[in-house]
Parts: sequence; structure tokens; C-alpha cells
Amino acid sequence: MEFISSLLWAFWYILPAYVANASPVLVGGGRPIDGGRLWKDGRRVLGDGKTWRGLIGGVSLGTAVGVPQYFITPDFYGSLKTAIVLAFLLSFGALLGDLVGSFIKRRVNLPRGAPAVGLDQLGFLISALALAYPVKTLDSGQIIFLLIVSPFIHWGANYFAYKMGWKSVPW
Repeated sequence: MEFISSLLWAFWYILPAYVANASPVLVGGGRPIDGGRLWKDGRRVLGDGKTWRGLIGGVSLGTAVGVPQYFITPDFYGSLKTAIVLAFLLSFGALLGDLVGSFIKRRVNLPRGAPAVGLDQLGFLISALALAYPVKTLDSGQIIFLLIVSPFIHWGANYFAYKMGWKSVPW
């Protein structure tokens, strides 16, 4: 039972990153972060799919998840401030990882929306975990668990968003 509990706490911990990573599909659009600029290779820095509204909205929604998380399980965080800082770092880290992934995809000439197995499913998670590490982290077993299950959650969420008409591709 303790093993199952540990896995559930891992999901609870990473929830702000999952919310932040999924939110730009719903709240994004508008001005691209790269402003249409090109990199040295002549390709867009990030592309039209990475917008300020998606970044700010995703980080805001992910961070907002930390507040009810704290009130539901205050002992997990210790303080409301810690819960909010952790949720912010997980959310910003998730979207930073997504931006880095987009930058890499542009460098290897993958078009917007093209799948990049591994990069799409794990970049956001690794970046979120790295940024949140100084505040609160998981044990290695929980991290390995998230590295294994997150791609499946990512694929399922994207397929759902595609079926709902929120995304033009199911990956």
C-alpha cells in the first residue's frame, strides 16, 4: 500500500506541470514569443505555436493548481508559500522544457506540430523537475515512475484534445 501511496504522491506533486503543459492548447494563441524572428540557420526560433498568451496562461493555471493542493494536503507542502513557489517552478519548468523542445525541433527542420518522440513527452517533465528541485523533490523511484508513465499520459491527453477539436493533430 505504501508503494501505491508513493506513486499517487508523485502524481500530486507533478500535477501543476501537467496542467501547465496542457493549458496552452486552450488559452494560447496570439503573438508568438519569438516575434517571427529567425535563428542563424534561417528558420524560426520557436514558431507560431509558442505564444505569450500560452506561456503566461499555462504558467498561471499550473501555478493556481498549487493553492487548492495546499489546502487539500497542507502537510505535503508545509506552507502556502512553498506550495505556490513549487507550483510556479513546476509550471514554468514544464513550459520552458516545451520551448526548448520547440527550439530543437526547429533546428532539425521539423514543421510545427510534427511529433518528436521522447522530446515532446519528456522534455517538459525533466525541465519541471529540474527547476523545482531546490524547493521540493521526489525520490528516485517516483521520478522513474513519472518518466515511464508521463509519455502515456501525454499521448492520451493529446489524443483527447484532438478528439475535442482543440488540436489539429493527435500527438
